[in-house]
Amino acid sequence: MGDRPVLTLGIEEEYLIVDKTSRELVREPDPEFLTACHSEVGDQVTNEFLQCQVEVGTKAHRSVADAVRELAHLRACVAKAAEPFGYAPIAASTHPFSQWRDQTNTKKPRYEGLKSDLGQAVRRMLIGGMHIHIGVDDDDLRIDLMNQMAYFLPHLLALSCSSPFWEGEDTGLASYRLTVFDALPRTGLPDLLNSHAEYRRLVGHLIDAGCIEDATKIWWDIRPSDKFPTLEQRVTDVCPLLADTAAIAALYQSLMAYLYRLKARNQRWRLYPRTMIMENRWRAQRYGATGKLVDHGRSTLTPFTALIEELIDMVGPEAELLGCAAELRHLREIARNGTSADRQRKAFAEGGKTAVVDQLIEEFGKA
Repeated sequence: MGDRPVLTLGIEEEYLIVDKTSRELVREPDPEFLTACHSEVGDQVTNEFLQCQVEVGTKAHRSVADAVRELAHLRACVAKAAEPFGYAPIAASTHPFSQWRDQTNTKKPRYEGLKSDLGQAVRRMLIGGMHIHIGVDDDDLRIDLMNQMAYFLPHLLALSCSSPFWEGEDTGLASYRLTVFDALPRTGLPDLLNSHAEYRRLVGHLIDAGCIEDATKIWWDIRPSDKFPTLEQRVTDVCPLLADTAAIAALYQSLMAYLYRLKARNQRWRLYPRTMIMENRWRAQRYGATGKLVDHGRSTLTPFTALIEELIDMVGPEAELLGCAAELRHLREIARNGTSADRQRKAFAEGGKTAVVDQLIEEFGKA
């Protein structure tokens, strides 16, 4: 094996834009709002399928701290741009009570094509996620790490849950977002693939058949990016608190380093059947960080707090080398105190649905 991959990381977040008076989503934001965003950060902010959303993306960074520092700057710029219009951004994967039928899609050829191809399934996409890219230059290594990393996707999801409400109702799930997203084709866990060439053959088959135009329309929970030499995890909800974002990014980057260390020693993480991983994916959706996941090595349901301790111990040496050990330790706080889904439910119990939005607006700007 050669030198370890660079493992640089970049973070993308999708925000919902709310009216500060009504706390409803802004159905059709003033066109000057996006212009104001661009004047602050250029093309690092873009619109999304629905007009009530924007997406930001950091540049590539070697450290979690640097990536999150830039993300904090991007959040501040979007909030600053929104202020004169009476808007505010929130980093939650669903809005507590706004209706998807009331929203309008952005008028772009790509989005109009999605609306035509996917029907109501895509019109319901009133959701936002957090995507983290890790730089891996070698094509085949990227596929090999994707296969192994699939085991840990439910753990990342459980730490990020921020979508317990849908159209004013408590869904009983910590992450309702994925139940909406899974209505689209080519979502969920990736196929087990033996090489990058096999991946390209799969993509080429779908293109030749007229199903997709390119690999950007493969929306797996983790995928090789079609734009960058990165492995992009897409399973996580967007987190209101930047400290939670940093902890999840630290875990993802450290896990990638750990799996590479195994490979360098001619070892690997065991590849489990899809059904076993999907069981944990569901449990993460349902319970977030307050429940249990299956420890498939022991075939036992294990409290998530215990699993987090094992993960911190397992990847701790990698986190030290990468300089993200402090961010990694914050995982304990999430496992102990819960995710945004738990805080949103508490806010709703104490102050109703608008209190949830107020909480999300406040948390958006916290360091």
